[in-house]
Amino acid sequence: MNPGRYVRRTAAHHGGAQALVCGQDRLTYAELDEQSDRLATALHRLGLVKGECVATLSVNRVELVVAEVALYKAGLVRAPINARLGAGEVAHLLRESGARALLVDAAHHDTVRAALAETAVPSVIGLDGSSEFGPGYRQLLDEVLPEPVDVDCLEHEPAVLHFTSGSTGKLKAAVQTYGNRMAVLRKTVMSPDTRIGPGCRQILAGPVTHASGMPLMGVFFAGGCAVVLPRWDAREFLATVERERATHAFLIPTMVNMVLALPERDAFDRSSLRQLLYGAAPMAPARIREAWEFFGPVLSQGYGCGETTSGVLFLSTEDHRRAIEDGDEELLLSCGRPLAEAEVAVVDEQGHPVPDGQIGEIAVRGPDVVAGYFNNPELTRKSFRGGWFHTGDLARRRADGYVFIVDRKKDMIISGGFNIYAVEVESALHRHPEVYEAAVVGVPDPQWGEAVKAVVVRRDGSTLTERELIDFCAEHLARMKKPRSIDFVPALPHNPNGKIDRRAIREPYWAGADRRVH
Repeated sequence: MNPGRYVRRTAAHHGGAQALVCGQDRLTYAELDEQSDRLATALHRLGLVKGECVATLSVNRVELVVAEVALYKAGLVRAPINARLGAGEVAHLLRESGARALLVDAAHHDTVRAALAETAVPSVIGLDGSSEFGPGYRQLLDEVLPEPVDVDCLEHEPAVLHFTSGSTGKLKAAVQTYGNRMAVLRKTVMSPDTRIGPGCRQILAGPVTHASGMPLMGVFFAGGCAVVLPRWDAREFLATVERERATHAFLIPTMVNMVLALPERDAFDRSSLRQLLYGAAPMAPARIREAWEFFGPVLSQGYGCGETTSGVLFLSTEDHRRAIEDGDEELLLSCGRPLAEAEVAVVDEQGHPVPDGQIGEIAVRGPDVVAGYFNNPELTRKSFRGGWFHTGDLARRRADGYVFIVDRKKDMIISGGFNIYAVEVESALHRHPEVYEAAVVGVPDPQWGEAVKAVVVRRDGSTLTERELIDFCAEHLARMKKPRSIDFVPALPHNPNGKIDRRAIREPYWAGADRRVH
């Protein structure tokens, strides 16, 4: 099996049809097929063989999408790196993945220079041309002929190392196999709620290294066009919907909130939209109603994670209509029912399903669920038990199958669609000499879903200010991870075992909230 075959098939049937739009750049299926063949051939000529890893570090651009198709065709493993990470984190990912090549844009040369001081990568390819690190992307493509590349891959063989934060704050990689990725392709066309076909144009607004990139190959599989935004801008999103006559879009709730806040939002034609899918974090019911009124009856919601490769729970447009127009208001607090081939259960500590209405942990199994984490057997044993992936999200199930998240078992914060772990931020806070004790929690935020809040005990005699400590954290953390606000307190609550009681700290900030996860 190989997902790249479906790009070639669509190119053979509809070579002149648009496959990809990103800013001013446009590729037909014939061009996407040819350029991905050239890159796959070039990587093989550099000595890479099936199963070896290639990392990418770049903001959204056409070449990043071409690279994904090429790596599938070549039977290589893709390790997409979040373009907002710092040099230390990039170095860690390059070491952890064992990357044999790195594709990087010019904006991240300083980051790569610093990262390469800590680890070695045999081949570094500049997406904007040759550099001190090695040859340029275009140079490599021009040196090879566009011969078809089609490496046959087995269902269990790794295709993508999807890095996300772990329970210790360390980045971990869910190993998405070729079988997992093929399951996502099937999901694209299995249900009327998710189906895309020729003539459909889907906007992918966030980084394609993250959740926004999950639908890419499904769009190509179905013969649609992927419209990738080079960067997020609410006004440009609406302008793109109008200009490209977009039929589908995927946004995180933060993006929806930004669109709704635009004073000039009504000036744009959005009548072409058939579906606006939101996910990666839940959205407040009041905002859902406002979005329904603005975009029309096109909303749907998905729930999933890197370990499930894509969405496994789905709240359909009809579900939204029932909630908003027929009075089943509770549905707006749900993340939906199981989608396509995924099986979802709400279970107790022993892995047994709990009765409807009771709280348990969401567990998932199916062909789109990964088998474990890369080079991390201990965490794999903890999270994958009895054939199920245990998500760490606490929820209840309604008798008709709708799942409602009520809290998180772990201390992860989701802010603007990014996963942030409290322990990582706390480690940075504790590096300041005037911090005696600190705890970090997620608090409700109308724009970002959750915001990082630090609650800090200063050392005796300290006059440390909130701004000084936030600026200090900014020196040690990626921008999205630093605290947005800090409360100074005389002492933190502790449980009987002497550990900081994070739940007691979090509770006052969430008092009165409709959902425990926003």
